[in-house]
Amino acid sequence: MRITILFGGVSRERLVAVASTQALAGALPEADLWYWTAEGPVHAASREVLLNHQQPFEVTLPAEGEPLSETIEGALDLAAREGRLLVLGMHGGPAEDGTLAALCEARGVAFTGSGAAASRLAFDKAATKVVVAEGGVATPASIPVESGADVRSGKLAEELARHGRLVAKPVREGSSYGLIFVNGSADLEALAEAADREPYLVEPFVAGLESTCGVLENTDGTLIALPPVEIHPAEGAFDYASKYLSAETREICPATFPDDVQAKIKDGALKAHKAVGAMGYSRSDFIVTPSGPVFLEINTLPGLTQASLYPKALKAQGISFRDFLDIQIALAAARAGQS
Repeated sequence: MRITILFGGVSRERLVAVASTQALAGALPEADLWYWTAEGPVHAASREVLLNHQQPFEVTLPAEGEPLSETIEGALDLAAREGRLLVLGMHGGPAEDGTLAALCEARGVAFTGSGAAASRLAFDKAATKVVVAEGGVATPASIPVESGADVRSGKLAEELARHGRLVAKPVREGSSYGLIFVNGSADLEALAEAADREPYLVEPFVAGLESTCGVLENTDGTLIALPPVEIHPAEGAFDYASKYLSAETREICPATFPDDVQAKIKDGALKAHKAVGAMGYSRSDFIVTPSGPVFLEINTLPGLTQASLYPKALKAQGISFRDFLDIQIALAAARAGQS
C-alpha cells in the first residue's frame, strides 16, 4: 500500500487545499505527492516546491514536469494499478460533492474521508439541513433560490422586511465563498446576480457567537466529538479573508461556552455526522444563540491547514496530527479491503 497525498483540484477551494497539503506533507514524510491542477492534469509534486510555496491562500502552486495523467480518471486508474491509498488534500467541488469519491469507489481505490453518497448529501446545504433537522438538531428556516428571478420576484424583499437581515450562501460551496449578507436593496441585487450563476440558500440572520465542532471516527468505528471552537471573526463576518488572511480573527479552543452549551454543540455535531452518513471525520458549524446552538452546515473534508479549526480541536483533545492521519489511513484501508 503506497500512501499518496492527492491535492489541489479544480474547485474554488484549491488554494486552501494546497495549504492543507503543506501540513499533510509535513506529517506524512513517506507519502508521495500528486497535484491535481486547476487545468485538469495530475502531476507528481516535490516536497521542496510544495513546502517552500509562499502565500498558498493567494498564489497558485506551479506544476512540475510532465503530467502523470491528463485527467483525474487516468490518475486514479494508475493509483488502482499501483495499489495506492489516497489521502485527500482537497476541499470543495468534485473532491467534496461525491464526484471524486465515486470515481475512487468504482476503481477500488482507497481514500480518506466520506464515501460518495454521504459527500453528495453533505455538500448540498439544503438537503443536509433536512436530514439534520429530522435527526433532532435545531436549524434555521431557509428559502431556496434557484436563480436571480427568485430574488427579483420580490419574495426575498418581503423576508428582508420581516427579519431585518438575511444571510445567503451558495448551496454547493465551502470556505464561505460567495457568502452574502443581505441588508438592503443593493445586497438583493448582488444576490440576484450571484444566483444567476449558481443556486443559493437564504436564511434569516441568526445572531450569536459562531462555533464549530469536529467529529472523529476511531478505528473501531466509535465516534468522538472534539472540543468546540469559539470564533470571533474579524470585521464581523467569518468569510474567506477572515478565515485565512486576517490576523484579527480569534479562534478559542476549547471554547468558553457553558458546559451545557458545549454538550449541545457536541451532540449536534455527532447527530449531523451520523445523519449524512459521514465517515472518518467531519466538522459542523453552529451559531450559539441565547436559546441554544443552531446548526448551519457540515464539512466532510474540512480544512487541515496550520490555521484551520479541525487541527486546533485535535490538539485540544490531545490527539496529534500524525495520529489523526494514521487513523484515517487505517479506516480507508479497511473500507477498501486493503488492511
